[in-house]
Amino acid sequence: MIDAKTIEEFTRRISDALPQGAQVLQQDIEKNVRAVVSSGFEKLDLVSREEFEVQSAVLMRTREKLEALEKQVAALEASSLK
Repeated sequence: MIDAKTIEEFTRRISDALPQGAQVLQQDIEKNVRAVVSSGFEKLDLVSREEFEVQSAVLMRTREKLEALEKQVAALEASSLK
């Protein structure tokens, strides 16, 4: 899931983009934007960067094992044909 820091940064950027007159309502707008953004992110099937990195590492190890097994199978097939 997206962390609170990312949501805060996104909310701050939107608040900073508001015209000066609207910044009087900044706290209320930030609160509402934060709620909308959080709700939207919760509806998405997102993972954190850490979870993504862990799964990428698992996938890399799996690919390495698969390549090693493919080489073993090829070697066994080659030796059985002799």
